Amino acid sequence: MQAIILNGGSSSGKTSIVRCFQDLRPEPWLAFSVDGFVDALPPRMLTADPAPDSDSDSDAGTETSSNTGIQFGPDGEVSVGADFRELEAAWTAGVVATARAGARIIVDDVFLGGAASQQRWEQALAGLDVLRVGVHCDSAVAASRESRRGDRTPGMAARQAEIVHQGVRYDLEIDSTDTSAADCARLIAARIT
Repeated sequence: MQAIILNGGSSSGKTSIVRCFQDLRPEPWLAFSVDGFVDALPPRMLTADPAPDSDSDSDAGTETSSNTGIQFGPDGEVSVGADFRELEAAWTAGVVATARAGARIIVDDVFLGGAASQQRWEQALAGLDVLRVGVHCDSAVAASRESRRGDRTPGMAARQAEIVHQGVRYDLEIDSTDTSAADCARLIAARIT
């Protein structure tokens, strides 16, 4: 196994699961996160209140002429622009190049576009041995986690809990609602042993 892709909504527990998985495995796995990518963007590319003409939540948002980065709406909707898409493609290519160079990678992402988001990863990872993992979490539980975090736009967790899984194919599905991150990580580790 060269790559593991975790998909789940905001505050579903993906990052905690990844950390637990890294602790479980004797071989090193490099972790990459869409949150890390967004954090690496220049601050001017991160804005609140998407433009009225944007189509939120379609494949991490829809490109709009007024939006070149990523915008977070007041109810948790997300829209992205052309510059975001260009940088996201470069980031994805870099992550995949790391796997092609011999490192094991584990990625946590949020497929706001469902199957279309997954297709971008599938194309980039073509030829590699990949485990596709869906991380489900009850929307009320995810929303509660979101409010405790304090670093998320309120509403993102509930809005994303189901839409990120629409049309997505998985090799393994886990539910972090009542299952600890460590137990979820054990389920993933068991699939690659």
